[in-house]
Amino acid sequence: MSESFKIVGGYILICLIWGSTWLATRIGLNSFSPLFAAGWRFLLASLFIYVLMKIKKISFPRDSFAIKFYFILGIFSYVIPFGLDFWAQQFIPSGLASVLFGTFPFFVIIFSKIFLKDEQVGLDKTIGVILGFLGTYLIFAANLHIKLNQYKWGMVAVLFSAIVQGGIAVFVKLKGKRLNPLSMNFLPMLIAGILLIALSALFESGRTQSFDGQAVFAILYLAFFGSVVTFTVYYWLMKKINVVILSLTAFITPIIALILGYLILNELLTEQAIIGSGLVLVGILFSDIRRVKKIFENKFVKV
Repeated sequence: MSESFKIVGGYILICLIWGSTWLATRIGLNSFSPLFAAGWRFLLASLFIYVLMKIKKISFPRDSFAIKFYFILGIFSYVIPFGLDFWAQQFIPSGLASVLFGTFPFFVIIFSKIFLKDEQVGLDKTIGVILGFLGTYLIFAANLHIKLNQYKWGMVAVLFSAIVQGGIAVFVKLKGKRLNPLSMNFLPMLIAGILLIALSALFESGRTQSFDGQAVFAILYLAFFGSVVTFTVYYWLMKKINVVILSLTAFITPIIALILGYLILNELLTEQAIIGSGLVLVGILFSDIRRVKKIFENKFVKV
């Protein structure tokens, strides 16, 4: 199997799975409190990764650089952004959260310009990101009623999450090249799981956790597919393609979520949402227009 096929397949895979995690998160939050659900998601994910590492006989680097890297990744890739996202979804609609998190690629561009001198972040990628963001806005515009007084802290939480995620994506691109994608995630997810569960005990002590079958399955799905599979592929892809291109998955996942909501929950699929989805796809194609041209020329080159 050619590397180009693996790259395209991996990109599609994480978009499909992350698009489905919106539905799984919603199901999980019907029974579990936000920090509790996020904590168990990552704690279980770390156990899955540990088993996979044992099966594949993947080593776990313990040098000083690796240990520092694991703690930075655990706090800034998992604890802070996912804690904020899960917490914010109690207060703001998922559509508004999607639009706000759509700023993530913009922060990737900003941090890339500052720290990744070798990354090509030209006008094509910038225009592609703008088109993708406009498409995301169109998808949710019909139901985007912003009640500033009611939503402001939830909105701040999602925006701050997007900034942190943008920064850590560039950090991993810059510093994480020598680490295996599986071993890279084991300790960070373990740290995230323990800290989030501890924070849940501290701030959510009054909440009742209901361990019904649907909710447990949702957390298991989020742990294995939504965390282990996606983040392993995501960090592998980070070594292969431009980090701005990779960040555009944030625009595709709401489309997948929209389709699943239509098929499973009978949610309305408007003409405006379809147009917005098309605009997202145009933006993604435009952001990597040189690679698209090369594909048509039967030449796949790393951008």
